[in-house]
Amino acid sequence: MNQIMERKLTVALDAVKTASQLVKRIQNEIVLNAIDKEDHSPVTVADFASQAVISHILQESLGELCLVGEENSVNLKRDPEKTALTQITQYVNSVFPDTNADTVCDWIDYGNADPANTYWTVDPIDGTKGFLRGDQYAVALAYVEEGQVKIGVLGCPNLSNAATPDKTGQGSLVFAVRNEGCYFLPLDLPMDLDQKKQIYVSSNESFKECSLLRSFETGHTDADKINQIAANLGMTNDPIRMDSQAKYALLAGGKGEIILRLLSPKRPDYKEKIWDQAAGAIILEEAGGKITDLNGTPLDFTQGRTLVKNTGVLATNGLVHDKIVKALISSN
Repeated sequence: MNQIMERKLTVALDAVKTASQLVKRIQNEIVLNAIDKEDHSPVTVADFASQAVISHILQESLGELCLVGEENSVNLKRDPEKTALTQITQYVNSVFPDTNADTVCDWIDYGNADPANTYWTVDPIDGTKGFLRGDQYAVALAYVEEGQVKIGVLGCPNLSNAATPDKTGQGSLVFAVRNEGCYFLPLDLPMDLDQKKQIYVSSNESFKECSLLRSFETGHTDADKINQIAANLGMTNDPIRMDSQAKYALLAGGKGEIILRLLSPKRPDYKEKIWDQAAGAIILEEAGGKITDLNGTPLDFTQGRTLVKNTGVLATNGLVHDKIVKALISSN
């Protein structure tokens, strides 16, 4: 790994680690009242605090850059009581003292950029509903150059050893650099890259032995069709239910073989957001897996804030990928 990429990786790990530890603290201290965004998805104090912290660390360590984030401070500023903004500022202050509300909003809104030739993309909490339930979620950060994801980091506070659900454990930092493999470190221990452990996808090729990783949330997918396809392929294992890109960590660590995200009949024109896939994609690929859309087309991170040229997502251990693509195409 060259020095430039090593520097970017070190900063990305620091940013995700710091944000993940803050988010876990918020989860333990307050059961958050979600603020409704315009799309009615729940967003919390922790989302905003996480994006502010990551934004600041990236800027402070790497200088000016293009950051594409999920959140913005518009709704925070609209609240006449500024209750949520006050909470967010207090939590960010616990990491960076003497930070005021205006600065916090500036850090959050630094992530409002549109993707450039080179950019970072962050999902400050992927799986907000899992977070609100006290279950699985991930802090996701990725670095993209000319459409190719070069670095991906997932902070998974409720996963141990990258792939074991554990709400009381050390948590995991799962990360990958292009052509350098996929690794993890304990989230709650001092960061030492010499202690990283490499992980690999499952070697299962038989669908009878394969497990499907599925979200609790069904709003963006077609659960009935997924069940039908799994049955047609001869899959018999119960699906593993989990929110967020934490599923990619499990897939990369060999604890499942397939993630299948079909289009919901209620949202046939839905397009994936880049921050929902970038970090997980490189982590899976560097562990030996494969990710495409439902037609077998590689994910295209050059089209703005969404994957407008892709339809759905198929992520696998690589060994069963082509057979599933054929099954998907024949089922249409």
